[in-house]
Amino acid sequence: MTTSQQLEIDFSSGRSGTGPATWGQQAIWDAVGRLAPADAPRYNITASAPLDPGLPVAVVLGALEGLLQLHDSLRTRLVEDDRGRLRQIVDPAGRLIVHTRRCDGDAADLAAVGAALHEELAALPFDCTAQWPIRVGLVETAGLVRHMALVLSHTALDGAGMGLLVLDLSELAQGASVEAISTLRGAQQPLEEAEFQTSARGLRRDVNARAHVVRKLRLGPPRLFPPAATHAPEPFPNAVLSSPALLRAVDTVAAGHRASTSSVLLAAVAVMTARLSGSPDAVLQVIVNNRFLPGLASAVSPVAGDGLFHLPDADGEFGDAVRRTHAASIATYRHAYYNKRLLDEEIARLTAEHGPLADRSCVFNDTRDLLPSMLAAPDTESDPGSDPGPGSDPGSGSDHDPGAGAGAADAGTTLTWPVEFPPRPGLSYALDALQTPDALQLAMTADSSVLPRPAMERFLYGVEALILSEARALAPALAVPAS
Repeated sequence: MTTSQQLEIDFSSGRSGTGPATWGQQAIWDAVGRLAPADAPRYNITASAPLDPGLPVAVVLGALEGLLQLHDSLRTRLVEDDRGRLRQIVDPAGRLIVHTRRCDGDAADLAAVGAALHEELAALPFDCTAQWPIRVGLVETAGLVRHMALVLSHTALDGAGMGLLVLDLSELAQGASVEAISTLRGAQQPLEEAEFQTSARGLRRDVNARAHVVRKLRLGPPRLFPPAATHAPEPFPNAVLSSPALLRAVDTVAAGHRASTSSVLLAAVAVMTARLSGSPDAVLQVIVNNRFLPGLASAVSPVAGDGLFHLPDADGEFGDAVRRTHAASIATYRHAYYNKRLLDEEIARLTAEHGPLADRSCVFNDTRDLLPSMLAAPDTESDPGSDPGPGSDPGSGSDHDPGAGAGAADAGTTLTWPVEFPPRPGLSYALDALQTPDALQLAMTADSSVLPRPAMERFLYGVEALILSEARALAPALAVPAS
């Protein structure tokens, strides 16, 4: 038997203030504003997981109240002023509704109720002007919370921010005080970030970063994939390749070339982009965490940004591509923190004056390890331009031949088609790297008029084949069967 009720947390001890929106808040606000209302929930950041053996309801509510005190972004509303500029308003007090389901069934019933509650809360858009950007769902039995769902507006945080939020919530539930966590991590609040961004130093960083992006845009090809024939927009398929072998192989290739594992994945995606598009160069929008920048290490706010990555002569020897990608990506990461609205205005002006700049329709997002292991991976890491990962639907399997030049898939690899998404103007594909305990996953959403399903399969199997082949060459003793 399942019953529903609403609990309330009355909060009255927070900081308050108002000021300009941060670059991240503005970028997400603009991105969501371009979507159809029914599509807006795709940008929600969510996490959902069982709590075993469970926590008392009062403990969980107390931890949530501490979370509201720690992070101003959870109590921040966004409004446009009379000149169309976005401002943030941090409320010192308010009320958080906690959606609760009581379930007296077994573990399977608890899991089903928790999944349904999570799906229900995640499917709703946020009115960030009128309401706080957080929803909480609890499944309770015999006074213990056995499942928790967190759903937040992307204007409040990004995927890495959710990981930090979950860590703080866990420590608060285990008895840590707000003061102790604040002293330990000292998270920068959004108003403080906005203060830096409007300072002379912040403005210089913005100018330099945007100048770097524009230089790259002048060098890349204006179109990667051939233009699609005119037709009515169709849903974008979502393909998920799950490869146990890639877990070890990515590490082997990274060690062999003294590169990061993200560089290995980015290089493989760049190579397959060049091969399938027919362009010698690859240009990718790369979602960058940005928490390596001063003051942002513990920030629970949307600080991830778009970095522009350009790899000339991408369809060459893969080991060389890995090494060049690692070198080039350093500048990409360093210059991924800027005022996106100003960059978009500059790109529009330059395009009108001089013609198209480099193609920005291909997106790569490495979302591995964004959350602590106590919670399941988020259903989306929906940074600007990014599309959801695989979700919970196993989809329909495929053993499709990856195609000439792609190589054969490893014996443990699966390919599924979980969902379809509404068309996204200006997107050729978005590819997310995810990780489970048993496999590395590549989740790809693409415009089927640009990359039909067979081409998506060839792309994903090709990324796997590149990395596995390089790993075999670097470490013959690696336990991966030869193709």
